Amino acid sequence: MEFRDLKAQYRALQPRIDAAMCGLAASGKYILGDCVKDFEKRLAEYVGVKHCISCANGTDALTIALKIWGIGPGDAVFVPDFTFFASAEAVAAEGATPVFVDVSEKHFWICPEDLEKAIEQTISEGILKPRAIIAVDLFGLPANYAGILPIARKYGLKVLEDGAQGFGGAMDGKRACGFGDISTTSFFPAKPLGCYGDGGAIFTDNDDWAALADSLRVHGKGSFKYDNVRIGMNSRLDAIQAAILQIKLDAFEASELDAVNAAAARYDEKLADIVQTPHIPEGFLSSRAQYTIKLNSREQRDELQAALKAEGIPSMVYYPAPMSAQTAFAQLQNRDCPNARELSQTVLSLPMHPYLTREDTDRVSDAVIKALRG
Repeated sequence: MEFRDLKAQYRALQPRIDAAMCGLAASGKYILGDCVKDFEKRLAEYVGVKHCISCANGTDALTIALKIWGIGPGDAVFVPDFTFFASAEAVAAEGATPVFVDVSEKHFWICPEDLEKAIEQTISEGILKPRAIIAVDLFGLPANYAGILPIARKYGLKVLEDGAQGFGGAMDGKRACGFGDISTTSFFPAKPLGCYGDGGAIFTDNDDWAALADSLRVHGKGSFKYDNVRIGMNSRLDAIQAAILQIKLDAFEASELDAVNAAAARYDEKLADIVQTPHIPEGFLSSRAQYTIKLNSREQRDELQAALKAEGIPSMVYYPAPMSAQTAFAQLQNRDCPNARELSQTVLSLPMHPYLTREDTDRVSDAVIKALRG
């Protein structure tokens, strides 16, 4: 059994993907070009924003957004303490300071109440200037934007939606990657929409920011390739990845998003009385980047993971340490985030992808029940 079965997806889409890859190889047009432009246009329409600018990976997408806003030394950016390293890494790489905020124990998203406390604390200390909030759509579920956006407006902060895991999710009919002043996503192979390498994208309704993103991803280009008007990056999406992603987006829209939610529903049915299963609030749709359960203790989590391994069932811990415990951030005076600390000790992600059969989910569920109830 695969944790996320990319080989099964390839088998299902192989004729079209092979044809697309061979066609791009024959075209000689490997970087940007019409294939990438067409994909960007389609992504913008899917999300419901004016502009999509693709780039080399999800981390670069975050970096470009921060550069657009001129965030740097002396600035505070508020980041959930329970997320992947890149969410805070991009902030630190620009010379700004990530201020870690606790998360909801039930939904894993950034906690609006603790967010406002962190902002007020930062203001009262008078050392850093609050500039932005990074809201992470964790495990496929959009963040609590109804709680976050009013706080951002109150304090004059930008909202950067890290939708690396959220693409395809929705809240009240609005799709993920459309909630932030700028939003980003990743096409890393294991993401809800993944390519065959690295890739990322930036989304915004702001014309000026879109033009800046387009410049920054190509060495700060100006009106033409060799007129460089600013210091930028080398962060372009390969055309072959765009061609593959077009085909994968067809499957994602037609069946895969429904399929992962059907698999999650089967897990819910069997496990809801056994462990804390993912909670999807009313009005939300998750793209199910992960199916993450919560155990009572680290010992129970580790024992369950060992039992699943013995049965040939893969599982993963996302994430085994909060951001505030990362060695790279040891010099920061980190705030106490007890929910993030507890989650890192008690969560476990089970196999989740669109090609899980009922037999697969039954096998995993039965193994969980056996390990926990004997």
